Amino acid sequence: MKVLVTAFDPFGGESVNPSYEVLKNLKDNIEGAEVIKLQVPTAFYVSVEKAIEKIKEVNPDAVLSIGQAGGRYDISVERVAINIDDARIPDNMGQQPIDTPIDPEGEPAYFATIPIKEIVEAIRKENIPASVSNSAGTYVCNHLMYGILNYIHKNKLNIKAGFIHIPYLPEQVLEKPNTPYMSLGDMVRAIETAIKVIVKAMA
Repeated sequence: MKVLVTAFDPFGGESVNPSYEVLKNLKDNIEGAEVIKLQVPTAFYVSVEKAIEKIKEVNPDAVLSIGQAGGRYDISVERVAINIDDARIPDNMGQQPIDTPIDPEGEPAYFATIPIKEIVEAIRKENIPASVSNSAGTYVCNHLMYGILNYIHKNKLNIKAGFIHIPYLPEQVLEKPNTPYMSLGDMVRAIETAIKVIVKAMA
């Protein structure tokens, strides 16, 4: 079994992206499944293209994407991706689509196909805060989640997919008073726990 895990490069003036720091620290094998790691740019369209290229190359059984959600205090397992880009700030390529459909011919939304509530429950059992989130936003994270699920749906592929948002790292909030953060170790443990749940659900 193969699980493709994607993460983003830093954006919005940050020098690190916690998703990529987590990705680099994940085990290469979890519950007998090979973990394949891919960094994608924080950029509309290109992020999806890179992910689809890798899906075609490695033919994974599941795709789990991770992204930074600065200001959230817990591990947020996303329920749904919507067919809209509405960027508050430009992406890393200077693109800033406003009220733009991701795919004019795509479904209005796609639900994650990974077991979101089981993942939340398992992470909480590790004494790490986690919840189901009903909005992945309208920036590149939602764009990537939608793009991957849209590709899987249109090509009738037997691949599970979903998205998890994680908080800032401690070093990112030194100049951001009263902003939540989480240690890298806890975030790595949370994502590895999520992957365990995904793998067991597909066994």
